[in-house]
Amino acid sequence: MGDLAGMAVIGVVGLVGLLILLYLIPVGLWFQSVVSGAKVSMLQLIFMRFRKVPPSLMVNARINAKKAGIEISTDLLESHYMAGGNVMNVINALISADKANILLDYQAATAIDLAGRDVLEAVQMSVNPKVIDTPPVTAVAKDGIQLIAKARVTVRANIKQLVGGAGEDTILARVGEGVVSSIGSASSHKAVLENPDSISKVVLGRGLDTGTAFEILSIDIADVDIGKNIGAILQTDQAEADKNIAQAKAEERRAMAIAEEQEMKAKAQEARAKVILAEAEVPQAMAEAFRSGNLGIMDYYKMKNIQADTGMRDSISKPDNKPKK
Repeated sequence: MGDLAGMAVIGVVGLVGLLILLYLIPVGLWFQSVVSGAKVSMLQLIFMRFRKVPPSLMVNARINAKKAGIEISTDLLESHYMAGGNVMNVINALISADKANILLDYQAATAIDLAGRDVLEAVQMSVNPKVIDTPPVTAVAKDGIQLIAKARVTVRANIKQLVGGAGEDTILARVGEGVVSSIGSASSHKAVLENPDSISKVVLGRGLDTGTAFEILSIDIADVDIGKNIGAILQTDQAEADKNIAQAKAEERRAMAIAEEQEMKAKAQEARAKVILAEAEVPQAMAEAFRSGNLGIMDYYKMKNIQADTGMRDSISKPDNKPKK
């Protein structure tokens, strides 16, 4: 029994060792590379394990490239993988570019991939241009009528500008700016509605794809709708503002008039107060005149008679005080 147990242990250890050896030495991948004509040495496959590079990915990428007539060394593939790149995406992009007669080398493809752009999608877009629909662009013609336009931009990837070139957002912003400028320079909204392709010609002639990762092939105005009458709205707002200003000035003048009236009333009250004070001083002055002998009793009666006579004449002269027949 002891011998059988020992042999079982040795068998298990040998099996584990064989599995580890097969893992470190991927014989199957090596044989696959040999029969495919894209040979990868056994030593390279073993070192890939230690560098934590998946040998199957490297072998498959090299085989695909080789079958397409593209020669790329395993070291270059490993370097791109270890830099964080998408190896199979780059290989597929190179194959697609080669079949479409697009000039794209391995260095440029890996640079585009490491820049964060999908190099395979870029190659496909070079073959099949992409259509980008702009959001509604609002602009006002010279006659004050608002127009809402939608454009359809057909672009093709510019392989040389993919690294460092601006993206779709820049294209949309520039096209929107061109549409606004073109509509704004139109003499009337009717001219734009009658000839919408004039906007396309003006915008397309501005070279909006400069410095971008795309080449603009065409700009088509898909739809133009009439919006608000901005000119009339502005005139209405201006009239309302003028009315408010006039009302404010009138209110200011009314307040000033009320203030002047109050001031005049205050002055009249002050004058009446002075008269009352002066009248209050008359008896004192007369008493003083009596004491000093400057005014006699007969003079006083004459003065009273004159006042009575004057009062009677005043009452007779007033129409309301005439005797009724």
